[in-house]
Amino acid sequence: MTGQLAASQPYTTRFETTVTGVDGREVRLETSYFYAESGGQPSDRGTVGDVPVVDVQHRHGEHVHTLAEEPAFDEGSAVLCEVDWTFRMYCMRAHTASHVLYGAARRLCDDLGYGGFGIDEEKVRVDLTTSSDVTDETLVELERLANMAVWESREVGWKSVPLSELRDDEFVAFNTKTEEGVFEGADEVRVVTVGEGDVVPGEPRERPWDVAACGGTHVRNTREIGPVTLLSRSNPGEGMTRVEFAVGERGIEHRAAEKRAVLDAGRELDAAPADLAEAATRLSGQVEALESELSSARRRLVESALAAADPFERDGATWLVATVEGVEANDCREPLQASAGRDADVVVAVGESGGTFVAVASGPEHDASAVVETVTADYGGGGGGSGSFAQGGGIDASPARVAEGLGGAGS
Repeated sequence: MTGQLAASQPYTTRFETTVTGVDGREVRLETSYFYAESGGQPSDRGTVGDVPVVDVQHRHGEHVHTLAEEPAFDEGSAVLCEVDWTFRMYCMRAHTASHVLYGAARRLCDDLGYGGFGIDEEKVRVDLTTSSDVTDETLVELERLANMAVWESREVGWKSVPLSELRDDEFVAFNTKTEEGVFEGADEVRVVTVGEGDVVPGEPRERPWDVAACGGTHVRNTREIGPVTLLSRSNPGEGMTRVEFAVGERGIEHRAAEKRAVLDAGRELDAAPADLAEAATRLSGQVEALESELSSARRRLVESALAAADPFERDGATWLVATVEGVEANDCREPLQASAGRDADVVVAVGESGGTFVAVASGPEHDASAVVETVTADYGGGGGGSGSFAQGGGIDASPARVAEGLGGAGS
């Protein structure tokens, strides 16, 4: 039976051992330093006797190595095994970084709890439960604190601790669901500690950055993690905050992409990176002002079209029908409602915006929605609204034709 030797000796990546079983592509070894998938960390890659390993699982106390193809060797053969160091080191960095991030969250979030963890090739996720509101500002501070812990070159260690001691220590991140392999039938649990920074003579030692029950592979010092780049936050479930980040080479690539985006934005806004927020706020205000001016101009176009139209009598009521250009149906609402009951009993605007539309307002004795229903029944499309205002779109006729059909001049 082999345990997770990879977790206790993560820097061991080349070893010789004896094959104890072969079943098609599944191989068992007398000793294995391959990490078996567990607790959100993927299995190691590598080779057994020059045959690529595509998966490793822990079954009934043994590591089962699934190879890319059936091997030529048999049970009892001696084989040379190699763990893919690049991927192993990536997982070591990523897993240790998750502990560093959780340690940062301890310093920022209230009622913190651990809800899950996962590594993929592009990013790492940590799920947190907290009563604190995790904002963009929190995300920035999490990244800053995590990278400070990396910069401080804090030692990382692991040892077995009696399970009874762990359950009484509120400081230890402890999640039986996500670390089933660690706790299953165990009297002792493997604990990973991200320790203090440099000890200053004469000053009290601080509590470790983070302590967690964990069966994964880790680096020996936080400096080996490299840069930690926070990517996003989301809410996968009630009371849960998911933080995603990148480490190592991927963290550098994301950081470079962010820097390029900041510099591009600064060039477009003619602002230094530190002034981008102020420049964006200023630009947003300018856009809002322009949109307001444009909306007012469109309403004036509708008002001008209505003023130029001649009222006529229809079904015992006074109607006013105008065709409008350069506006949308929503631009017509205020001018039509202001005109309805004052200039005519029923006021209609017909225009084109991605298709012919009709907008209708009416006084209290008439039904605007009934007019829209009549138009869409004659020319297709659909719409709706209330008795005082309604609109329709997707009409299969020109604005002039619809206006003429209602009894207006059509131009």
